[in-house]
Amino acid sequence: MADTADTRTPAEIEADIRRRREVLAETLDEIGVRVHPKTIVGDAKAKVVSNIDHTLGRAYVQVNRVVSDVRAQFVDEEGTPRLERVVPVALVAVGLVGLLALGARRRRR
Repeated sequence: MADTADTRTPAEIEADIRRRREVLAETLDEIGVRVHPKTIVGDAKAKVVSNIDHTLGRAYVQVNRVVSDVRAQFVDEEGTPRLERVVPVALVAVGLVGLLALGARRRRR
């Protein structure tokens, strides 16, 4: 069998025990902070906010892409409006607003 005799002095053993107790105390304090309800709620809120920020960022990019695509349909490379596309859309918009105004006027009577 192997020799398991400890060659440390009692003072060295006490110092090791003291260091281990300090490390365990720090670990227990850390665990206490991690499982505290306020910490758990704070972590959950931070995760939700992070997910919302990520989702909003993706939505912003998507909206910018759509706006750029729509703008490209109505404006040429030089930045001047394409009247052959703007005029029909404007007429449809005016017609829809007129229909909505007539419908609202009829409901009031």
